[in-house]
Amino acid sequence: MGIVLRCFGAVLLVLGACSPPGTESPRPTASAKSTQASPSRSPAVVREMRWPAPDDPLARTRAAGLTPEPQEFLINHVHSHLDIFIDGNPVAVPAGIGIDITNPRVRRFEEGDSVSYGGIDPPCETPCISPLHTHDDTGILHTESKTAEKHTLGQFFTEWGLTLNDSCVADFCRPAKEIKVYVNGNEYGGNPASIPLEDRTEIAIVIGTPPATIPETADFSQA
Repeated sequence: MGIVLRCFGAVLLVLGACSPPGTESPRPTASAKSTQASPSRSPAVVREMRWPAPDDPLARTRAAGLTPEPQEFLINHVHSHLDIFIDGNPVAVPAGIGIDITNPRVRRFEEGDSVSYGGIDPPCETPCISPLHTHDDTGILHTESKTAEKHTLGQFFTEWGLTLNDSCVADFCRPAKEIKVYVNGNEYGGNPASIPLEDRTEIAIVIGTPPATIPETADFSQA
């Protein structure tokens, strides 16, 4: 079980759990998919930290066309989930993307080998968090903003500092490496950067050999 930050009122976040369920299984053919939710954080599931969170989160927030704020605003509160697999192995989506974790008002929570960031109360004295961010490494992408504007997967990858377009994901590009993207278990044929981060959307990026199952949903019960 990992750490999650539940929101109470407009700004207060508390320690909890925000993780998707399951365990890693043997690899099947590329066409296999499952109606099960994506795997939860578990000692049996090792997610490689291939691409860490960048050390300039607010600059990358602005590069994504978003405005950093001194706190979360829950007028628009949306949770999506992102899975990434490379040759069947899960890759971690880091905690703290879009958050200035060096700001003293941003709290750090630890449980075992898991860490999460948030609990911004009172607000930061200067902007410290993007309206699009990750609190932990469960793959939950949080939209906590003042407007109903929808964010996109491309904006999140800009905040992460990684390439995402119809040819490449980070340092992997077609045709050298097969890349497929799924939304709620269905293969997506367009530019993945344009995928809207709708509430309860499960996005899976599959690079190379596919995993045993393609997740169609995730556990959002404690998001």
